[in-house]
Amino acid sequence: MKPSNSSKPLQPLDPLGLGKPCACQQKAQAAQNLSEQDPSEQAQASDGKPLTERQRAHAAAREAREKARAAALAPPDNLPGKLGLTVAVLIVWWNLYINLPGMARFATYNMLGLVQGSHLGESVEFFLYDTPKVLLLLALVVFGVGIIRSFFTPERTRRILAGKSEAVGNVLAALLGIVTPFCSCSAVPLFIGFLGAGVPLGVTFSFLISAPMVNEIAVVLLYGLLGWKVAALYMGTGLAVAIVSGLVIGKLGMERHVEQWVLNVRAGGGDEVPELTWAQRLDAGAHAVRDIVGKVWPWVLAGIAVGAGIHGYVPEGFLAGIMGRGAWWSVPVAVSIGIPMYSNAAGIVPVVHALLEKGAALGTVLAFMMSVIALSLPEMIILRKVLKPRLIAVFAGVVGAGIMLVGFLFNAIL
Repeated sequence: MKPSNSSKPLQPLDPLGLGKPCACQQKAQAAQNLSEQDPSEQAQASDGKPLTERQRAHAAAREAREKARAAALAPPDNLPGKLGLTVAVLIVWWNLYINLPGMARFATYNMLGLVQGSHLGESVEFFLYDTPKVLLLLALVVFGVGIIRSFFTPERTRRILAGKSEAVGNVLAALLGIVTPFCSCSAVPLFIGFLGAGVPLGVTFSFLISAPMVNEIAVVLLYGLLGWKVAALYMGTGLAVAIVSGLVIGKLGMERHVEQWVLNVRAGGGDEVPELTWAQRLDAGAHAVRDIVGKVWPWVLAGIAVGAGIHGYVPEGFLAGIMGRGAWWSVPVAVSIGIPMYSNAAGIVPVVHALLEKGAALGTVLAFMMSVIALSLPEMIILRKVLKPRLIAVFAGVVGAGIMLVGFLFNAIL
């Protein structure tokens, strides 16, 4: 007798198909299945003929050599070995970082033979210096933040935010947004999970605003290109915008403008994740470097290339009349231009650096950067799956007003 359908376990609610593997995941799974296949079976499948005993022996020897090579190149498994490897990498990192200016000049004017002081020479030197500098800083900070993130699983984050008073919750949510993995693609499941755990709507928005805008990539790029004062100002004002915007949205009582199916979802207790060892936390930091730096390096190159062009070819002070502090309309125009654009911190910060060099006001360019990162059009489209248009409009309006206020304030006092 066939078992009835009623005996099947219940499947989790997934109305948007978020649990389905994407094309990249399907390709990765296929490659993994192929790599796990026995070498003799792979060889037999290639021509359809059975292998001789000698061919099987060659395949087994090749597999043994590959395993030995992989074992030799693999990082150590124990904590002392991982710490030793980390210290060695940090020593190499430091020596590369302090010698970057000289290496960039040597490559530009000695190896490439460009004329010092020319537009092309300045652009190339800018690119050859800033690209490795930004990538080295990014790798170091992402490694540290990856270790910190190992303490904050999604379930633990929901437990921290759930049940807090609204004011305390907004502050905690904005701070957690700095160290919690987040991108536009993960906005929908995080939003559902937080509301299902009883996190207030305004607190959830503080998290959604802070996470993409005040992340480690933005902070490290601003520090590397513009110094710690600008990075600290950006971080502080970004957190303020996230906290205040969440408080305003929470006071408006707009829960009715969340799609009904989202309100019907209630998160369970969640599986308790076992506590990680320090060796596993170091692995988490290394994985974060491979994952995040591996994804953003094209944006870094593109942004620095644009910045190098502005640095080498745009005259000093050229942008003072267009984006300077004397042009009061520059802040709202910069925010209006930034919202429809799609970029991330890795691509936009080098452009901000070059704009400031050519006379643009700090408040104007930071407002432009915040609007590009925090209010991108693709994010609005994704959030439409869980929010009604009026709430999306309020979200964009409140955050946009906060960003413009930051721009005007910086232009007035700096």
